[in-house]
Amino acid sequence: MNSGLISQLRGDLLAADYSTTTVAALWGATAEAARLRGVFQPAKRVLSQREQTPLVTLARVFLLGEAVDCEALDRALPRLGSGGAAQLGLVAAKPTGEFRAALSLNPVARPAQPPPQPQPQTTPDASAGGAPASWWIISDLDDELRGGPARPDHVMGVGGATRTLIAQIPPIRPETALDLGTGCGIVALALAELGAKRIVASDISERALEFARANAELNDFAGRIEFRAGSLFEPFAGERFDLIVSNPPFVITPRGDEHAERYDYRDGGMTGDELAASVVRAAPRYLAAAGSLVCLANWETEWGGHGLERVAGWIRDAAEGSGSAVDAWVIERDRVDTVQYAETWARDGGARPGQPEFAALLGAWLDDFGARRVVSVGLGAIHLRRNPSAELGPDASVIHIDQATGALASDALGASLRDAFDSGCWAARASDEAVLATRWVRATGVVEERRYTPGEESPNAISLATSEPIERRVVADTLLAAAVGVCDGELTLGQIADALATLLEVDADAAAEALVAGARELAWFGMLRAS
Repeated sequence: MNSGLISQLRGDLLAADYSTTTVAALWGATAEAARLRGVFQPAKRVLSQREQTPLVTLARVFLLGEAVDCEALDRALPRLGSGGAAQLGLVAAKPTGEFRAALSLNPVARPAQPPPQPQPQTTPDASAGGAPASWWIISDLDDELRGGPARPDHVMGVGGATRTLIAQIPPIRPETALDLGTGCGIVALALAELGAKRIVASDISERALEFARANAELNDFAGRIEFRAGSLFEPFAGERFDLIVSNPPFVITPRGDEHAERYDYRDGGMTGDELAASVVRAAPRYLAAAGSLVCLANWETEWGGHGLERVAGWIRDAAEGSGSAVDAWVIERDRVDTVQYAETWARDGGARPGQPEFAALLGAWLDDFGARRVVSVGLGAIHLRRNPSAELGPDASVIHIDQATGALASDALGASLRDAFDSGCWAARASDEAVLATRWVRATGVVEERRYTPGEESPNAISLATSEPIERRVVADTLLAAAVGVCDGELTLGQIADALATLLEVDADAAAEALVAGARELAWFGMLRAS
């Protein structure tokens, strides 16, 4: 895309104050919630009574899919003009002379988690009084505005999964970072915002790279990100990165019909979940010592098998291939049956129940799953870290598999996940004696919940609960609840075990053994950390 026109567009968006907060304020919370569900009428009703400011016009065109006349668009984009917008491919003229959006131009909230250190990134625009409140992302139109099937080289905008991935990025300032499968480039922007000194973003789709370059320039990151074309790790032979973040095209897609439509953004061209497996198996060879991978993935469960154990096998393969210990946390956020999975992705391409295309797609997916005896699909994230210790070989890897469907922390998710990962790995590798000799500290957000039957003095159930990093509730006995209650860093767990064994009149060795197991579990949950 033309660099000069992108610069003019940036100036116009700054002047119009086109951001997530100003757009939502235009029509209010109720209409905004409806718009995010693909229902535009409430917002349109509100805007019909508003003065047609540049912000209103931009929202009508790019967020609600309305057509506007040339004069209105020229007023909304005074630097770029309707002609420049058409040249960039953002809008297309109708026979009536009005203009309608041909691409999506969405304001996207910057990551809520602030970077750990100050860094030079966006140069504030004096006319706007500071750095932009939002990023702006150019992509192809989404399903509600497109009104038909997506093109095979469709470039997605920013969905919920991508936002969740960005929120999980650890708040470190890496020397080198890789966005593997960049798509529209939003993850690369997040890495730049984080302060990475060198950022590389790759994709197999040349069209995706064109959008990603445009978005980097539009958000004033053009000089910070290097873009490369190629499949997965092919462009990076011999290179290592401190941080790799990836939302690869992991969607499990039927193979065998060479004439079937294939979407670049979701289909890596491999059978089953092999695309996700190949990313995980290869990643440690491209990680620096103590380097991390954060990626989204789907994985299959075959009849009689276990999907999470399948992913653990990928990680064991990765450790063997790298020749070093690899610590990993596999978090399954959801598990769906094969029919649900097939329906989701048949709809994603624009097909709807009742259409012949939908029936054909659904049948192809179910035939594929049936032939390979797949009964469900897990959806989640994989956090993987190359262990820097030279003494630890592949067999010393810590692999924690976790089905965690609770709500994610709304603030500082990346930091709380990193802390739980650190604590969990340490506790898993430490001896029982080391766990007992540690002064554990309870996280501030942990609460104890007790359930009583009316009229009884003693509770019939005790739970420990937290909302960070993932909402959890753990059934606890009196011993564990009492121990967590006094984990303030003053006493070792061994001292706590001895005191409670005397108080509760239980065997001291049994109390110590139970609390070691409890501490190891609660460390992964972010409830306890070693001081």
